[in-house]
Amino acid sequence: MIKKTLPNIIFKTRVAEDLSDINSPYIWKHVTTEEIFSGIRAIIFSLPGAFTPICSSYQLPGFDNMYSNFNSHGIEKIFCVSVNDTFVMNAWKSSLNIKNISVLPDGSGEFTRKMGMLVNKDNLGFGMRSWRYAAIVNDCSIEELFEESGFSDNCPDDPYDISKPENILKFLENKI
Repeated sequence: MIKKTLPNIIFKTRVAEDLSDINSPYIWKHVTTEEIFSGIRAIIFSLPGAFTPICSSYQLPGFDNMYSNFNSHGIEKIFCVSVNDTFVMNAWKSSLNIKNISVLPDGSGEFTRKMGMLVNKDNLGFGMRSWRYAAIVNDCSIEELFEESGFSDNCPDDPYDISKPENILKFLENKI
């Protein structure tokens, strides 16, 4: 079992001041990794960028669509982190009508770097971004890591297999 804990950083987010009012103004809310993940079992997944093809067509919607399946296996929350700012992450989530996934902006790449997943994607004009991975997290500790193969700067491919929601669900189903 992996004993690694999530790096404790501050995520700089924008959230509706009144979550029950869709017209509520947005305010800055700074939350730490510890505040988000303490005392819960969750999935966190990371991807190269909001509004990119695989991330928008398969990965984020896949986790959203399968949320109840994950929930039935003890997953309380699912988080998507990307090296994008909070405005981009919120607009992306809204554009895809995502209901069950919380987005975590890692605009400076600090969380991603401390996870050991920051890669250079200059070959695509992206700059520094996250390698694609997912993890099952229990009370800030990584229970299981699903890292795509071929980790490297300027990787000519964009692997998407190991961190698919279907594979993580299969892992949870076989763990019972």
